[in-house]
Amino acid sequence: MFISVLELFKIGIGPSSSHTLGPMVAANQFIENLKQLDESQLNNENNCIRCILKGSLAFTGKGHSTDRAVALGIHGYQAEQLIDKNISEILKQIWQSSEIKIDNKYKACFNPNQDIIFDTSEPLSEHPNGMIFEFLSASNNIIFSETFFSIGGGFINTLAEIKQLKAPLKMQAYTSCQFPFDSANSMLQMASENTISIAKMKEINELEQTTKDELYLGLDKIWQSMTSCIHNGLSCKGTLPGGLNISRRALDLLQNIESNPEKANINDWLCAYAMAVNEENAAGNMVVTAPTNGAAGVIPAVLYYFIKHENGTIEQVRDFLLSASAIGGLIKHRSSISGAEVGCQGEVGSAAAMAAAGLCSVLGGTPQQVENAAEIALEHHLGMTCDPVNGLVQVPCIERNGFGAIKAYTAASLALRGDGYHFMSLDNCIKAMKQTGLEMSHKYKETSLGGLAVSMTEC
Repeated sequence: MFISVLELFKIGIGPSSSHTLGPMVAANQFIENLKQLDESQLNNENNCIRCILKGSLAFTGKGHSTDRAVALGIHGYQAEQLIDKNISEILKQIWQSSEIKIDNKYKACFNPNQDIIFDTSEPLSEHPNGMIFEFLSASNNIIFSETFFSIGGGFINTLAEIKQLKAPLKMQAYTSCQFPFDSANSMLQMASENTISIAKMKEINELEQTTKDELYLGLDKIWQSMTSCIHNGLSCKGTLPGGLNISRRALDLLQNIESNPEKANINDWLCAYAMAVNEENAAGNMVVTAPTNGAAGVIPAVLYYFIKHENGTIEQVRDFLLSASAIGGLIKHRSSISGAEVGCQGEVGSAAAMAAAGLCSVLGGTPQQVENAAEIALEHHLGMTCDPVNGLVQVPCIERNGFGAIKAYTAASLALRGDGYHFMSLDNCIKAMKQTGLEMSHKYKETSLGGLAVSMTEC
């Protein structure tokens, strides 16, 4: 398997990679596919577009802005185009409209209030995040239909793709890569045989697909976006949207730390940085999927702390991201990073494992220590449920990212104190996470039907 670091880390908008970014990508792809139809099928302005959201997308899509993401995608918007735009104004115009243009030539009816359907009946069997897009005639007959699945991290599969795969993954084969590791064990074996770091193996594999200039430019852009997100989150006050009346806390936390620096510790800084990112995510602003939006604060917090407080360099930033993506690719390949599939162990747990590996790497850890750091971080997130209150990526998600960053830093520190040899391998830990996810009730997998989501006390 091969998944590029530039694919695993995507620049997008909040609040969810699987419920916002993925549906936007799917809707956009559906419109692109419509453009390939015959003119006779498109040339009727009474044709309509409909989207049916299934499973977790139906249960928590409102809180995750899935309807808005679908509407944006159907109108041709992509996430990176929206970073500096007034999204609220764009959405206002979309909701006042009742049609779209396909290929700037053909009109079709589309009213987001009526044509985006939250279907909470039985989910599609292939994956809990299903979407059925339909292009309908004036007499409501289906002209063209396509089913997509949002599999986490902003990645999507079609129905045909997901049926052809053992797991819902869309990755390139490693056939052309110099270091074709598909497990932590093979990764360590190759590192040992070639006396090479995990980051360097990952970089060499990346350069089979792109140039060094393009790779470094992409990595630097990811880091700049992460930094910008932290700065934005640390400069805002106010109440987050969605109806829970959750106040932004990152700025107040930072100001408290800076006013009492002698009482501050690393946990305070990590929480401030991580919560800043996830408050931006909850507000629907720009974040980097790392590897998901719900877990977007962990990696930036750990890396930002290393750069700001421990004088890290841009070269170490690149090594950090490459090492982290090697671990993230293994988790995605062998299990899942989707909260709707395996709970939050696949989101914050994966992010913590990636961050621990990245930090251990830039602090001089051996490949064995890097793998150990990732395993420690993931192991202590096993069984974590995804139970967002009101379907919003706020409670417990924002604070949870702070704790994920703390665990990642602790895991790296602990691994560096050892020799890299340990009882539980990362491969076995990933296997345990996958099995735990399979056995976890759907109530605890991003449906808001159990756990904290139904445990609020009315006062």
